[in-house]
Amino acid sequence: MQIFVMRHGQAQTAAPSDALRPLTEKGINEARLSAQWLVEDQHSFDCVFVSPYLRAQQTADNVIEVLETVGKRKTLSFITPEDNAKDVHDYLDAVCSVEKYQKILLVSHMPLVSYLVAELTHDNTMPIFQTASVAKIDYDIDKLQGDFVTLVSPNEAHG
Repeated sequence: MQIFVMRHGQAQTAAPSDALRPLTEKGINEARLSAQWLVEDQHSFDCVFVSPYLRAQQTADNVIEVLETVGKRKTLSFITPEDNAKDVHDYLDAVCSVEKYQKILLVSHMPLVSYLVAELTHDNTMPIFQTASVAKIDYDIDKLQGDFVTLVSPNEAHG
């Protein structure tokens, strides 16, 4: 199966709380550029998992709009910036075994996205994500580990 881990697009710095920070216009464009790369690379998703934070929800909205078809969308309360990558890994193993997902997209935040890629890969690759970057992992659900394939930023997606 394939797991795609995406950081949200650029967000405003001022908001009533971290969870309520909206995307900037640049952040919306970044999300759409990365989504266009996913379309051009012929990716569709069985499920998109999204952080409840506003900027991640808005990123997912823009990505799904460009993709046009997504099997399911599910908000997960435990994929916010300071959550535990091991817990997310355990959840993905459990849900993907039951649901038989072949391709999933997870939209979240730094530093969780970097820790999660390390947690999911054999060699513990820990990339630093620019806003709206997407990491691709070829994941072996039987071995519960995968191989890091690439990290694409919005600039590279349409550069």
